[in-house]
Amino acid sequence: MSDLGPEPARRHRDLAEHTGTPPQVEVLTARDVPLGGPRAMTVRRTLPQRARTLIGAWCFADHYGPDDVAETGGMDVAPHPHTGLQTVSWLFSGEIEHRDSHGVHAVVRPGELNLMTGGRGVSHSEVSTAGTRVLHGVQLWVALPREHRRAGRAFHHHVPRPFRYHGCELRVFLGSLAGRTSPVPTFTPLLGAEIRLDPHATTTLPVDPAFEHGLLVDQGHITLADTSLRPSDLGYLPPGHATLTLANDTGAPARAVLLGGPPFGEEIVMWWNFVGRSHEDIAEARRAWQDASDRFGSVEGYAGDRLPAPALPNAVLTPRKNPDQS
Repeated sequence: MSDLGPEPARRHRDLAEHTGTPPQVEVLTARDVPLGGPRAMTVRRTLPQRARTLIGAWCFADHYGPDDVAETGGMDVAPHPHTGLQTVSWLFSGEIEHRDSHGVHAVVRPGELNLMTGGRGVSHSEVSTAGTRVLHGVQLWVALPREHRRAGRAFHHHVPRPFRYHGCELRVFLGSLAGRTSPVPTFTPLLGAEIRLDPHATTTLPVDPAFEHGLLVDQGHITLADTSLRPSDLGYLPPGHATLTLANDTGAPARAVLLGGPPFGEEIVMWWNFVGRSHEDIAEARRAWQDASDRFGSVEGYAGDRLPAPALPNAVLTPRKNPDQS
């Protein structure tokens, strides 16, 4: 779930890759956001922000942990709605119990993809399990294209097999990378992969030059095309590059999540947990949730009340697009 909040800072750096082409890397820095209402845990958010709303169809990125559950209480997000998007859950440690209005009851575990589609409307809860000691992972959203934005509820679970590739270990959970392809279907071309770089390793990954890419660093310091990224930084590269070169100059392993896709090309309106195309889209979804309509269904098995929607702002919500989008 989301609270779009104030904007984080952005850093730009000009650099030259081995091709001699001088791409510009945007380094998007995260902001701390409370997640989940009165029992909120803090997450670090890099998407969306004013500098960049989307990377491909990826429209939201939260990064959390390592979180000592004994001290913080872990994650307890009561039932809440979504429209016009897919949620992508990916963990490094701990477990999260997922319940949704499609009747799915699943456990999110490290290295396992859980993808939920809620086009016209879905609701779900997320609670760290009793056995979780350290909670650590990312929560991502994918905006659905206009023709599929009212897609029905669905859920996919996939365990990508890790494989070695030139100084790193890869897990491809969506799309294709380095000769491996995820079987999980998507509504637009996407890339999602976990990368674990060995100490002092450099790797060059072949990528689709039609894609823009974002590298979210979780652990260690990683150099992307000669630009240093610290933990929680998201380094962005525009389309036009057939390779991405990553380096770990330290003596400890480094870890990141690579996101990609062709520029989305559509303006979207994001507010709370909804993705739409207009203010009225959002207002209509909010009314349906507050009225407990069957548009979002109900979540069975959660011990507590569902989250109420916040009040809409006084101003009209307007579509957002990336600054480089024509």
